[in-house]
Parts: sequence; C-alpha cells; structure tokens
Amino acid sequence: MNRKQEKLFIVALSVLLAFVGDTAYAGRGDKVGTPAAPELLIPVGSREIALGGSSLSTTSGIEAIYWNPAGVARTSFGTEALFSHMTYIDDIGVEYAAVTSSFSGFGTVGLSIKSLSFGDIEITTEDAPDGTGQTFSPAYLTIGLTYSTLLTDRISVGVTTKLISERIDRVSATGVAFDAGIQYSGFANVAGLSIGVAVKNLGAPMQFDGSGLLREASVEDTRRPASNYKIQASSDELPSVFEFGVGYRYSFEERNAFSFSTLFQNNNFSDDEYKFGLEYGYDNTIFIRGGYNLSQESVQDSYIFGTTLGAGFHYAFSGLDLAIDYAFRDVKFFSSNHTFSLKLGF
Repeated sequence: MNRKQEKLFIVALSVLLAFVGDTAYAGRGDKVGTPAAPELLIPVGSREIALGGSSLSTTSGIEAIYWNPAGVARTSFGTEALFSHMTYIDDIGVEYAAVTSSFSGFGTVGLSIKSLSFGDIEITTEDAPDGTGQTFSPAYLTIGLTYSTLLTDRISVGVTTKLISERIDRVSATGVAFDAGIQYSGFANVAGLSIGVAVKNLGAPMQFDGSGLLREASVEDTRRPASNYKIQASSDELPSVFEFGVGYRYSFEERNAFSFSTLFQNNNFSDDEYKFGLEYGYDNTIFIRGGYNLSQESVQDSYIFGTTLGAGFHYAFSGLDLAIDYAFRDVKFFSSNHTFSLKLGF
C-alpha cells in the first residue's frame, strides 16, 4: 500500500464510519423481530448466498449491489444484468432483478428491484375469525439506485439509495435507506488479499398509515354519534448493520482457483453474526461453493441459519458472458431456502 492509496483508504473509511454515527450498536438479541422493513435483510444472488454471505471483500460486478456496493465498479463488462429467484421461508417468493452500466471516467451505475410474493391471504376480523371470504396479498417492494467507482486500481467505493414500499391490505408504509461500502484489493501488498467494510440500511424510522387504521368508536361524556377515529401506528427503526470482511484468493496450475472469505456483522436488532465461505473454480467455468453462518444465539440453539452450499456454471460466447448459479441454505424449523440466478454480461 503506497502513501496515496493509504490516505485515500483512510479518508474513505472515515466518511463511511461517519455514516454510521449513533446507529451502530452492539448485538441485541432481545430485539429480534422488532425492526421495520425486515425484508432488507433477505439476501439475493445465488453465488454470495452459497458462500454464506461472507463475500463482502471479494464480491464484484452486479452481484455486489446487495452485498457491498463498492464492488459494483469491479467489472470487466460495459453492461450486466442479473435475475434471481429464491424460495424463502414458508413458501414466500423473493424475486430480484438488476442491471448495471459502466461509464468511462465516471463509474458504474446500477438499478435493482426486489419484491416479495406471499400469495393470497384470507381476511379475518373480530366478528369473522374464520374468514370473511375475501383475500388480500401483501406487496413488499425495494428499488435501489447504486453508484460505484474505483478511486485507484485497488480501492473502490460505492453507495446505494433504496426506496422501500410496503402494503398490507389497507395500510402502507414507505421509507428510504442507504448502503455504503469500501473494498481494498491487494491489501498490505499481498496478492489476492482483500478487505471490505460496509454499512447498510441506514435511514429514518418507518410508520404505517392508511384507512385500515380507522376504527368506529364513541367518546364518553359527549353527545356526538359514533365516529371513525384513526389509530396512531408507532414508528420503527430500520435493521441497520455494520460489516467488516476479509477475503483471499489463490490460483494454481493456471486453471484452478480457491477463494476464502469471512465476515463479521454487527446488527442493531439481533445478535452479531459470523460468516465464512469457500469457493473452488476450475477454468473459470465450473464452481463449487460452501459456507457457514453462526451467531451468539447459536449457543442457545435459536439461530436459524447455518450451512450453505452451491454451484455455478460460467460460459462466454459471441460477446456474451453467461453465468448460472444455484444456492442452498439450511434453515432450522422451516423449509430450506433455494435460490437460482442468471447473470448476463455484455
């Protein structure tokens, strides 16, 4: 690391930490399940999920939008597109699509959309606990705009602005969140060694509103007839996280490559997490991946995520780069998660 790169990294890291401010807390297992917009924590993209979500320091290209926006600029393509589908807990579908374009002298810009599909849910009320015969379908949508650039050949930075929209029957909520990250490859002048830092889901609390909060009631000691009054829903904070990761890639005999990555994640609404991932690639065509997640809650056997596995196939032809990936994530108490992804590079 020369002095210029060292200064740039320190400045970028200082700015990133300034984003954190008072939002970084020690892990809080007693607050699990209480944040707004928990869908922000649902991962996307098969490659990184198969690596246990540990690739903060090594993720690159379009797949880095969710994991570390600093890696988006590390692409060899002018344009990339990614489509992903996950079968999440209790048959919830997670659909994700993204596209990025690189502009010489400016950086890389990306647009991403993540939506959750719950299917039809029967409406129940106090008067009809067995159902009214009507149904509703919640709509959860997150739209992100990402900018990433290389400060030097080794240091990259990135930021994502996310618009969050939630609708459940006759109530809805909207919010804005921010992700920011840094990557440093060739750290300490060691070829293949990378570090990454990111803060995610920083933003103002969210609050539900809508006609579903109206209730008919009468006020005592008045002569007014029963009227509609609106319940004031409480506001809840976003599930902010701070992450630090280290990765190392080693190639041998030209066609073989191993990469190892690890990550520490500090959560403001759950216990801290530790993630590990390992990937073997042959001729940049066939990939085998595995990972493992653990938490302080693991001691109490209440942390639901653990082993991850996956595989990928990469092929380039006629100016088109194609990658197909699959990931499996073991989940306690629920059905395992399965993710399929298709990536195109032009």
